[in-house]
Amino acid sequence: MGTRILYLFGFAVCAALIGGALYFQYVEHLEPCPLCIFQRIFIIVMAVVFLIAAIHNPRLWGRRVYGLLIALLSAIGAAIAARHVWLQNLPPDQVPECGPGLDFMLDAFPMSEVIQMVLSGSGECAEIAWMFLGISIPGWTLLIFGIFFVAALIFACFRPTSA
Repeated sequence: MGTRILYLFGFAVCAALIGGALYFQYVEHLEPCPLCIFQRIFIIVMAVVFLIAAIHNPRLWGRRVYGLLIALLSAIGAAIAARHVWLQNLPPDQVPECGPGLDFMLDAFPMSEVIQMVLSGSGECAEIAWMFLGISIPGWTLLIFGIFFVAALIFACFRPTSA
């Protein structure tokens, strides 16, 4: 299988994830919390990297660069999703208070403070609004980021048998 096809597949998965997120938001009326929005940002950035890589169709060193970049983005996204899952599994008496919305934070605070406040989480991030097979949306996102991470490292570190 050609590398271009694999990059396009990665792009398609990211596009499907964003499509699913928009479905939950606009059809099921599940408003995303700030941590959900940050996870979406990393999925979108990964989609852009996959698309650029598919257009570029790099050789070995380019594959390594794209693979390591996708692995880095996946690791950061997984850390955000893991924080979200952790907040969702806190005992009710330890859940932090709900904070201001992301729009307000972006208007009122410098970006460094916004990032710190979002990553610290709030009560709205601890709510579990939807589950499938006993796993919440951030849990599934964490799993997908983990799969992308492992696949990107394998893709970056191993020479293809046929090119």
